Amino acid sequence: MIPATARPERDELRDAREQGRICGLAVRGQRDLQASAAAHPELFPAEPFDTMLFANISLAIAFGAPWCTAEQLRAANRTVLWGFALDWLIDHRAQSRDEVDGLVTRCLAVAAGEPAGADDHLGGYLAALQEELAVAPAFAAYRPLWRDRLHATVRAMAREWEWKAAWRSGGRDRLPSLDDYLDNADNHACTIVNVAHWLYTGDEATLARLDELVAVSDQVQRALRLVNDLGTYERDLRWGDLNAILLVDDRGQVEQRLAALVDTCHDMLVPLRSDCPREADYLARQIGFSSGFYQLADFWGMA
Repeated sequence: MIPATARPERDELRDAREQGRICGLAVRGQRDLQASAAAHPELFPAEPFDTMLFANISLAIAFGAPWCTAEQLRAANRTVLWGFALDWLIDHRAQSRDEVDGLVTRCLAVAAGEPAGADDHLGGYLAALQEELAVAPAFAAYRPLWRDRLHATVRAMAREWEWKAAWRSGGRDRLPSLDDYLDNADNHACTIVNVAHWLYTGDEATLARLDELVAVSDQVQRALRLVNDLGTYERDLRWGDLNAILLVDDRGQVEQRLAALVDTCHDMLVPLRSDCPREADYLARQIGFSSGFYQLADFWGMA
């Protein structure tokens, strides 16, 4: 028998049970991602698409929306995985602007409804993702929004490729300003994931305020860009990636900008809490999760 002094309080049991459920959601999401990647080995090689990456993606999505079922989180998980594949191909595999432009063109064609080519593995995965999203009635009505955010994502990644190419050939003077860098935060592929999630699971109240939710998501995306950069600076130096800290005189400027963005997000979420309390929590939890996660880990499992 457990001594009375050692018995957990009811609040502690409730918190632990909820955290356990979130971990269970993440495990189920990880299994789905692993199966999805295994079906597309040309797009998701074992390095860097290892089990740690799948686990990290599914953890982030599960912690963002713990009230959802594993099935409801499937579209968001797969959208994140598609974003990682696009990022890997542009950031670390493309050797020329023509290769980058080819990836962008093929993704935009699939987003417009054209079939992917037989050798277009990224486009094929995107087409399958869009078929999954189309199960939700809202996707047809809001497909222009999806297409717009997909355009923003692929073009932002292409823009960062340009910046990196110029930086490597011309030195620090070719780096963008911090403001320009944050204006390009769609390369972090956060808002497109949120749009996929809302179109796949959103109720009438969520869809009615979708424009406002997307506007907040764009600010959250900027904040997460900086959270990521503060946590991955050393890895970015090794990989030759851009990082906000490279663009300023000292790290403190990035930390101050992040704090201001978090305050902005908080203020923008207040009027949404009456009609969309869960979606407001969803956006706030994204910042909270990433702020804790990047203190100890990174999404990419590779060092």
